[in-house]
Amino acid sequence: MAKQKSFYTLNSLLPFSIMDRYLASELLPPFLFGVGAFSSILVSIGAVFELIRKVVESGLPLTLAGQVFLLRLPEFIVLAFPMSTLLATLMTYSRLSSQSELVALRGCGVSVYRMVLTAVILSLFVTGLTFIFNEQIAPVAKYQATITLNKALKSERPTFKQANIIYPEYRRVKQEDGSKEKVLSRLFYADQFDGNRMKGLTVIDRSQEGLETLSQIVIADSGKWNPSENVWDFYDGTIYLVSSDSSYRNIIKFEHQKLKLPRTPLDVAQKSRDYGEMNIAQALEQLEIERLRGDDRKIQKLKVRIQEKFSLPFVCVVFGLIGSALGSVPQRSGKGTSFALSIVIIFTYYIVSFFASALGQAGILSPFMAAWTSNFLCLGIGIFLLMRIAKR
Repeated sequence: MAKQKSFYTLNSLLPFSIMDRYLASELLPPFLFGVGAFSSILVSIGAVFELIRKVVESGLPLTLAGQVFLLRLPEFIVLAFPMSTLLATLMTYSRLSSQSELVALRGCGVSVYRMVLTAVILSLFVTGLTFIFNEQIAPVAKYQATITLNKALKSERPTFKQANIIYPEYRRVKQEDGSKEKVLSRLFYADQFDGNRMKGLTVIDRSQEGLETLSQIVIADSGKWNPSENVWDFYDGTIYLVSSDSSYRNIIKFEHQKLKLPRTPLDVAQKSRDYGEMNIAQALEQLEIERLRGDDRKIQKLKVRIQEKFSLPFVCVVFGLIGSALGSVPQRSGKGTSFALSIVIIFTYYIVSFFASALGQAGILSPFMAAWTSNFLCLGIGIFLLMRIAKR
C-alpha cells in the first residue's frame, strides 16, 4: 500500500501527467464555448448594431458590412479570452467537484494546489495567445476596418488633417525657487496640408536655451518634410532673427531653405490612429509625440493605456486562478450557476478596472497601478480562496 501511495504522489508531481491531460481535455470545450459566446455578445453590442444602422441609414453595402464585421472580430475575441478562461475553469472544476472527482484526487495524495496548477499553466498559455492577438492581429484588423468603413461611406475623405495644423512644443525652465515651469519652446502652424506639402507656414522658435524672448520667426509659402536628410524644406519665405531686446536683428529672404525642425508636425497633421488601432510600439511613438506637444492630460491617458496593453493578457491567469479555486469548493451546482457567477465576477472586475483607469488618467494613481490594481486585487482574492480550500 505504501508503494501505491508513493506512486500516486510522485505521478501527481510530474508535469503533463495523466491528470493534467484529463483536466486539459475537460477545460478545452467550455473554453471554446466561452470564446464563441462572449465574442458573439461583445461584437453584437460593439459592432453589429452600429453596422446595421450604417447599412440602413448610410447605404453601406452588405458585403462591406460583412468585411468590416470580420475585421472587428479580433478585438472582441481578445476581450473574450479572459472571460472564457474564467468560465472554463469555474465550470470544469465545479463539475469535477460535484461528481467527487476532486475528492478522489485528494484521496490519492494530490493537493488542491497541484490540481489548480494545471488551470494556471493553461491560463498562462491563453495569456500568451491574448498578447499576440492584442499586439499583432487586433490593432491591424481594427485599423483596416476603419479604413474600409471610411472609404465606403466617405470615399473623398482624406486620411490627414487638411487645415489649421498647430503643433506647440514645450520645455521645462528652472525658476529661481528651484521649481520648473513649462514654457513654449516652438510653435508650428500651417494653413493647409494636402498630404504631401504644407502651405502658409509660420514657425515661432524660442528653442535656444537662456533666451527669454523670441529667437526667430520663419514665414514660408510652403514646405514639406525631407525624409532623406531629416529636415524640412521651406520654399518662398522670410526668416526674422530677433535679438534679446525684441528688435529685429536680421531679415533673410529665401526661395528654398532647409530647417532642422522635428518631424512631429507632419505626424500631427496625418490622421492619428485610435488607441485600439495601435500596438505597443506605435503607442510609444505616439507618446513621444504627445510629450513634445506638452499635453499632460493626453500623456497621462496614453501612459495608462500602454500599461493596460500589458495588464490585459494577465487577466487570464487571474481569472484562471479564481475560477479553479471557486470551482474546487465542494458544491452541487450546474452550468447555469457557473455562467451566472462568471458574469458577476467579470462585471465586478471591469468596474474596478474602470475606476482605477479613471484615477490613473486623473493623475491620482500612477499609470502602472491604474492598469494593474484590479489584477493585483483579484490575484490576492484568488490566492486567499485557494489557501482556504487547501486547509479543508
